[in-house]
Amino acid sequence: MYTSRISLKLIAVCYSLGTIPKGDNKQVLDRLQVERERGITVKAQTATLVHNHKGVNYLLNLIDTPGHVDFHYEVSRSLAACDGVVLLVDANQGVQAQTVANFYLAFEQNLKIIPVLNKIDLKNAQPEVVLEQMHNLFDMEPDEVLKISAKQGTGVDTVLDAVIERVPSPTFNRLKPLKAFVFDSWYDQFKGVVVHVAICDGIAKKGDKITYVSSGKTYEITEIGIMHPTQVPSDILYAGQVGYAMMNMRNTDEAKIGDTFFHENNPVEPLPGFKDATPMVFAGMFPTDQSEFLQMRNAIEKLTLNDRSVQVSIDNSPALGQGYRLGFLGLLHMDVFNQRLEQEFDASVIMTAPNVAYKMKILGEKNIKHYGSDFLTILNPCLMPDPAIITEYHEPMVDGTIITPGDYINSVTALCLNRRGQLKDQSYIDDSRVMIRVIFPLSEILVDFFDELKSLTSGYASFDYEDAGYQQTDLVKVNFTLNNKDVEELTMICHVSRARETARRVCLKLKETVPRQQFVITIQGKVNQKVIAREDIKAYRKDVTAKCYGGDISRKTKLLKKQAEGKKRLRQIGNINVPKDAFIKVLRK
Repeated sequence: MYTSRISLKLIAVCYSLGTIPKGDNKQVLDRLQVERERGITVKAQTATLVHNHKGVNYLLNLIDTPGHVDFHYEVSRSLAACDGVVLLVDANQGVQAQTVANFYLAFEQNLKIIPVLNKIDLKNAQPEVVLEQMHNLFDMEPDEVLKISAKQGTGVDTVLDAVIERVPSPTFNRLKPLKAFVFDSWYDQFKGVVVHVAICDGIAKKGDKITYVSSGKTYEITEIGIMHPTQVPSDILYAGQVGYAMMNMRNTDEAKIGDTFFHENNPVEPLPGFKDATPMVFAGMFPTDQSEFLQMRNAIEKLTLNDRSVQVSIDNSPALGQGYRLGFLGLLHMDVFNQRLEQEFDASVIMTAPNVAYKMKILGEKNIKHYGSDFLTILNPCLMPDPAIITEYHEPMVDGTIITPGDYINSVTALCLNRRGQLKDQSYIDDSRVMIRVIFPLSEILVDFFDELKSLTSGYASFDYEDAGYQQTDLVKVNFTLNNKDVEELTMICHVSRARETARRVCLKLKETVPRQQFVITIQGKVNQKVIAREDIKAYRKDVTAKCYGGDISRKTKLLKKQAEGKKRLRQIGNINVPKDAFIKVLRK
């Protein structure tokens, strides 16, 4: 078998098989600095291992995938190339919302699912309660579920035995022409592009000339091997194996995930590839200094090679200059991408306030001809047309799943209704936990919904969502000005019922983040040029008459008048510097 992805702690498997010494407790598979710092899995990691089952050695190729909803593309891309999965459930926390989402993702692809209950060694573990949840949600019998402790290595061998016995081996033919499937890639600053490949048919060797289907370009394989779990050169990969390949590829655009390559002059039928990820959150990215634009562009190209779920397009800002508008799967995804740019490529960038993609219907033949269509998708709020020509507004919706203890159901329901949620379904998965299905506007859960949900439920609730299309609604564009100068980077589109509340919150946050000047700064939030919120930042005070001891009172009057005129002139021509982190802070409550 060559693509059996196992979503459990691969580190425990490596310990069990002796691939990593058991005394070595460092985070071997958390290779990114952001993963080590945050304690989350951001990038799916693979490992090729050998397991002896009933006297026969089996080659297993495993993947440890992320669980957070913002990285579901890593999960779906792994499942698209696999034969079976392990559904891992925490015996201490029970079934989580993302567990339900990932189960149905694997179920829809007709993959063999092996249920596993982890962390049975913890004193607060409730295996019987969790087994009941799995039975009610997934119709799994308790005797089918394997019980393990990944930390101690208890029961890990039985999981590997179950993989061999239950998951079918892939079909392949080593005598056929080479057909290799590219399912992942990343950039090595010393060796260039490195691709993860699954050899479907034939044999690939070091020195072979291979051709990519999508580009038609030919390369020579300079290094090939397996992940064990780090790179181990083997000089050859046979059909049925998974490994990595290097071929002096320097252009990151040529390493397309989901592509197929074959031996030069021996073409084959390409594999179907992967479904493209659908971005949910959009934000502008600009260099702190325009002289660093090329460095930022190169960093984005290399990082998007490793994270193909990011959508990239050119953007320009009057205040920030040339940059990019990026599409992400969620706010955490955006935050992690920004952090990786800074840590891995030493890029200093400014991220604008995140927003979602709205759709709008316009009228008038002249307007339709100008925009090219009567139905527009607005990724940048600054590009929203004049409201006078818009007849319909549509906002993106998501189908949310919340699993929470029953004691908090009233608080959670109130939170959902406050976020314009539409309750869809509610059911108990055991005696104490309830699963709630809610249709949300994506903009309402974008920033702090998950944090507030965790706070209300003392950290026990879990949340997951999936795309649910668009729904007609009433929207307005909110503009913000500093001394009547537009700050386009803070322009946002929101529901008409949220406009005043949003404008007040942003104005207050700007008042806290924008530094004081020698003149008064007026912050205003406007809808159709009507001011709906205002805050003032007071000027620094300086007593120009402090050194006037006695004498003519007219001298003091002249000094005060001169100071007032100077501040008035400064207010008209003075530049107001907005800190780069203000664009994210203004959305935080």
